[in-house]
Amino acid sequence: MDTRFLESFIAIVERGSIADAARQLALTPAAVSQRVKALEDQIKQPLLIRAGRTVTPTAAGLAIIEKSRQLIRVVEELKSLASQDEFTGELRVGAISTALTGILPFMLRKFFTDYPQIDLHVTPGQSIKLYHEVLEGRLDAAFIVEPPFAIPKTCGWKRLISEPLMLLVPENCTESNALKILKSHVFLRYDRNQWGGRVADNFLKEKKIFPKEQLELDSLEAIALMVSQGVGVSLLPDWQPPWPEGLKVRKIPVADSPPYRHIGLLWLQASQHANLIKTIDISTKKLKINKITDDKKPL
Repeated sequence: MDTRFLESFIAIVERGSIADAARQLALTPAAVSQRVKALEDQIKQPLLIRAGRTVTPTAAGLAIIEKSRQLIRVVEELKSLASQDEFTGELRVGAISTALTGILPFMLRKFFTDYPQIDLHVTPGQSIKLYHEVLEGRLDAAFIVEPPFAIPKTCGWKRLISEPLMLLVPENCTESNALKILKSHVFLRYDRNQWGGRVADNFLKEKKIFPKEQLELDSLEAIALMVSQGVGVSLLPDWQPPWPEGLKVRKIPVADSPPYRHIGLLWLQASQHANLIKTIDISTKKLKINKITDDKKPL
């Protein structure tokens, strides 16, 4: 069985259409369809149901999809072993939104120069989801918020940067005492279902502050824009730039020794690319560490 047939089948299932799968594989839709037809002839079962431009797997297709992924991974491992010290194949990396813009750009140019044979695929997502995808072997590594529990021994972890918790307020807010502001202003909450959001929630509980909560969401950029428009105030990690342009906000320290949201790289020790992942290094000298000051100036 030609593993390229399986790759095409997996791509169609994951993308939901033959055209999208063809773009991913750099093939024509006709070539992708021919590969799947050849696979169906070998298995002697229809694997896909076509309804217009949408394609879904049949019961037989669902039955073989996970084993197909495993087989592709085994083939990639064999290629990696055969190449010995030369890193080749596909590297699947996940990243939270602020890591996509604040960390990855600093590593990609050197990475592509050092490892030209690596086919890098980056998947955006939330820390909790990406964490489980690494543990399940669906991703080789992920840039995520450090979990609020011990990293399992099956995984490796490298902390890259620590972001202090700060209070974000509209530019026209004249008060400078963070605790007073939290008690008196409408509060926009960083989602407590996210590990970063729990840092802010734990701080509020520790200070016994119960703010007038307006809404709760997991997008730091969206919260910052709402604060800029005077909707409310928020407790957020002072994440790596870029920030949305034109914000009219102030950053106020919440404490002399604030809590931090830690961002790092998680990988599965059993990953065929574990040795490669361990070589990934992002110098904190290249990252702009934000200094929180209550200078009453917009960003």
